[in-house]
Amino acid sequence: MDNKILVETSARHVHLTEEHIEILFGKGHTLTKKKDLSQPGQFACEERVKLVGPKKEIANVSILGPARSASQVEVSFTDARTLGITAPVRESGDIAGTPGVKVIGPEGEIDLTEGVIVAKRHIHLTPEAAEQYGVKDKEIVSVKINSDRSVIFGDVVIRVSPKFAPAMHIDTDEANAACAFGTVYGEIVK
Repeated sequence: MDNKILVETSARHVHLTEEHIEILFGKGHTLTKKKDLSQPGQFACEERVKLVGPKKEIANVSILGPARSASQVEVSFTDARTLGITAPVRESGDIAGTPGVKVIGPEGEIDLTEGVIVAKRHIHLTPEAAEQYGVKDKEIVSVKINSDRSVIFGDVVIRVSPKFAPAMHIDTDEANAACAFGTVYGEIVK
């Protein structure tokens, strides 16, 4: 196997708990699948929310399903500045001590006290794929993307699970910097 990996852009989105889904969209509401995502069992939803920060707001923000055990908002640094929030770079799920934001839906709103992050760039791999690439869970690698604005992304964390499909995820700021539009592959560099 060569060291090529699919690179996908992960735009701003929200993960919600069942409780928060009901507050935002009404009692008994369940998320409506719009389309499946590359990671097995994950999907984009029809439902959208508005994020309100100390400075400005961002409307029409996607929700990703299924429901999670903790609500989380993933934005780019540009989005965080727009909202007026200093969001740290963290792995998904690592939200302790992060800033919060107001989330508004058609039936209600929630004031998250924590949960806003800029997602750390990462590569999802199955155990078999990790072995083929010669990497391990939590290992840090670099990824080179050849484009009109070629870049080498450092500090990319490997995440291994049998529930994953091989793909690297970067945010919209990173995709724009690398001119990584459409179907893009990067090369894992150790």
